Amino acid sequence: MIRSEIIDYLKDSQLVANIQQFFGVSIHYGEHFGKHKTHEGSRSNDEGKCICTEVDHNEANHLLTCRNQKTNGCDTSSKEFNGYIRQTKLLQQQENDSDSANKRRNGEETPAVLGKPQYTINNAFWYYLFLFGTELGDEIFYSAFIPFWFWNVDGAVGRRVVLVWAIVMSIGQALKDVIRWPRPACPPAARLQYKWSQEYGMPSTHAMIGVSIPFSVVLFTMNRYIYPIHIGCIIAFLWCILVSTSRLYLGMHTVLDIVVGVILAIVLMIPLVPLVDTMDSYIVTNFWCLVILVAISIMAIVYYPCSDKWTPTRGDTTMVVSVTAGVHAGAWLNYYTGVLSKPLFSPPYHIIWPTYPMFGRLIFRTVLGFCSIIATKAICKSFSYATICAILRINSKELMKSQDYSGNPNKVFVDLVYKYLCCFMIGVNTVYLLPNVFGMLGIERPTFYTEI
Repeated sequence: MIRSEIIDYLKDSQLVANIQQFFGVSIHYGEHFGKHKTHEGSRSNDEGKCICTEVDHNEANHLLTCRNQKTNGCDTSSKEFNGYIRQTKLLQQQENDSDSANKRRNGEETPAVLGKPQYTINNAFWYYLFLFGTELGDEIFYSAFIPFWFWNVDGAVGRRVVLVWAIVMSIGQALKDVIRWPRPACPPAARLQYKWSQEYGMPSTHAMIGVSIPFSVVLFTMNRYIYPIHIGCIIAFLWCILVSTSRLYLGMHTVLDIVVGVILAIVLMIPLVPLVDTMDSYIVTNFWCLVILVAISIMAIVYYPCSDKWTPTRGDTTMVVSVTAGVHAGAWLNYYTGVLSKPLFSPPYHIIWPTYPMFGRLIFRTVLGFCSIIATKAICKSFSYATICAILRINSKELMKSQDYSGNPNKVFVDLVYKYLCCFMIGVNTVYLLPNVFGMLGIERPTFYTEI
């Protein structure tokens, strides 16, 4: 009984609202700012505070209006309180959800939450800090962090961290579509961000990655480099706290989602870290180990758990497993061509801090590398859509513009293939092609080809 009460308490959306209010988010249930013309997004009033009106496109988030009617003063069956309204005319607000945008263009009936809940940001510091924190678990961060680490830090550690990240992330994403718990109800909480709102909430993969990436970096470097381990642990701990708290602040997860995500990541990392550390050299030096890894990455997509609705989790998982397969394929190519060899000296190593010339080459490598990755993504998208659509005999341009994932299986299939090929090639280019280009230009990192 006590355990059930604790779970209900941690699942409560009102607890999320309380946390948001603690960090300076004033939530206005059903209030209307008559003298202020509000719109989706945010704007400032006369007092300099940011008044925001958000549109929640996930109907499932509005089924539970409140757990405590006396506290919230609402009717649990009231759609008026929820702000769940159907209208046949075009909405004036600009909405982020592309499916809703398609329906509006076609003049169809569109469900939306208009002007509710409204919130005021009273503390800009927490707002921008937590926006930064949540980006540490986003695709943009992965796209920048992983290549930068390989080009400028340590490839051996990078391969291990990427493999741990891929396994933890894939398990967390799959569990979301198996458990199917909705995100916090709004109201009583306020949704400050909608990028991942179509996904289910349990467990929080942001929290899982907030544990797995920083702590795996510490675990894989503690015996490889000479540096104060306690400083690394403190940074990893603060990283985890920032990412996890940001999800509560933005109204994207309940406390239970975060707690389960953190615990699950810790449990998974206990066997994963030593296993990955042992398997890395086999994957890099043995062709059949690499083939098995690539086959597992494809099966993880083909046999991904089916959900009762379309969510972007399968596509996100595709990008994660494919870039991991590409990174290891690139490392194997380096070994197969004979450029990757064992180091002359055994760890631990002293950290080599960059001099001014080294720092200049670092910047050159990074800028050139990121430009190449952007070009790779654009080329792979055009090539994948054109080739697969030609095989399926459908119009590639129309399919590329379409955002209808729920009712168009061709869109889902082509998008998954595009994401896999694109991210696989990004992984290969990051570890194999671009380091060779850096070598020809004389801006390579000297120890890159000794990290095995």
